[in-house]
Amino acid sequence: MKKDFFKYQAQTTPHPLALEISHAKGSYIYDTNNKKYLDFIAGVSACTLGHQHQSVTNAIKTQLDKYAHVMVYGEYVQKPSVQLAKLLAAHLPKSLQKTYLVNSGTEAIEGAMKLAKRATGRSQIIAAKNAYHGNTQGAMSIMGYEERKQAFRPLLPDVSFISFNNLSDLSKITHKTAGVVLETIQGGAGFIEPKNNYLALVKKRCKEVGALLILDEIQPGFGRTGKLFGFEHYNCIPDILVMGKGMGGGMPIGAFSASEKLMNLLQDTPKLGHITTFGGHPVIAAAALATLSELTESNLMQQALEKEKLFRKHLQHPLIKEIRGKGLMLAAMVDNAEICNQVILKSQENGLLLFWLLFEPKAIRITPPLTISNQEIIEGCHIITTILNKLKH
Repeated sequence: MKKDFFKYQAQTTPHPLALEISHAKGSYIYDTNNKKYLDFIAGVSACTLGHQHQSVTNAIKTQLDKYAHVMVYGEYVQKPSVQLAKLLAAHLPKSLQKTYLVNSGTEAIEGAMKLAKRATGRSQIIAAKNAYHGNTQGAMSIMGYEERKQAFRPLLPDVSFISFNNLSDLSKITHKTAGVVLETIQGGAGFIEPKNNYLALVKKRCKEVGALLILDEIQPGFGRTGKLFGFEHYNCIPDILVMGKGMGGGMPIGAFSASEKLMNLLQDTPKLGHITTFGGHPVIAAAALATLSELTESNLMQQALEKEKLFRKHLQHPLIKEIRGKGLMLAAMVDNAEICNQVILKSQENGLLLFWLLFEPKAIRITPPLTISNQEIIEGCHIITTILNKLKH
C-alpha cells in the first residue's frame, strides 16, 4: 500500500510520515503491523473525542440509515443540521445566533470574509503576520507568511497585515477596513495567546471605524482551551465566529456564526450570496451534534485545563524552554529545529505521535484528544523526556 500511496496519491511534502494505518480506537492509532501509537495529534486538533467515540459513531450510523445527501445547503429542512445550529446558538452569545454550515474551516473563512465585505461595502481585509486561516486562494491571501504563498500570486488584493499583540498597529484598522481576521490563539505561529486585553482592544477599534472582527476558532474551538471557544477566555465577542477542525469529532465540517441581521445579508442582493452543495451534510452534522452534545453535557472541557497542568508538570526538562498555549492546545518549545525533528521522529519510533506547527520550526505540537486519560498523558510525556535525555547527552 505504501508504494501505491506514493505513486497514486498526491503528496504535500517530499517526506510524509507514511504510517500505514489499520485502525484507531480511543487515544490510539494502530498500524498494519498492529503496533499501537499514543496519539498526541488528534488529526491536527480534529478528533476532539478521540477515535471511534461511541456517541459519534452511533450518530453517523443512525443518520446513514435515514438519508445522506438530499439537497444543497439551505433548501430543505434537515433535522441534524437544524439541531446543530440550534445547540450552537444555545451556547453562544446573543450576537452569534445564526450559523452557516460548510465543509471545512477554510470554506468558513471564505464565507466570513465575503460577509464582512457585503456588510460594510468595503474591500480591505486585515490579518496578522504569521497567521494561518486555510489554503484556498482567499484564505491564503490572509496567510501572513509570504514564503508559502509567493508561488501562487496574484491573490486577493487589498489585504494588509498587522502584528499580533502589537497595540500600535491598531491604527492600521481604518474606515476602509471591511474586516479584521485573527486567530484567537495563533496556531501555525507557535500557539501564541493574546496578551494585555489585545482582542478586546481590536474589537473596540473595529467598532470605532465600522469594521467587523472575525475570530478564527478553527483550532482553539470545541473545548480545546477549556472553554467551548477560546474567545471566552479573553473578554471579546467577535462579530463573526469561524469554526472547524474539532467541530465534527473527526468528520469534515466548518461553520461561521454571526447575528441574524448579518447572516440575512447572504440571502439577497444578490441572492445565493454564499452557496455550498455539501455544507450541513446530515451525516456530518449528526457527528458534529453528537460531539457538541458530549462536550456540553460532560466535564471534558474543564478537564482540559487540569490536563494542561499535568503536561506542564511532566514536561519539565532543560531542553524544553517553554510550553505555549492553553488547555490541550500546547506547543513544547525547544532550542532549534533539529531537536524538534528528532523528538517527533523518534517519538513515532517509540509509539507516540507528535507533529510540527506550520511556521515555527522549534515547536512540538501537543494536541491530543480531549478524552485522553491522565495515565496516557504521563506515559507520553515520559517518552518525550526520555528522548530528550538521550539528545542532551
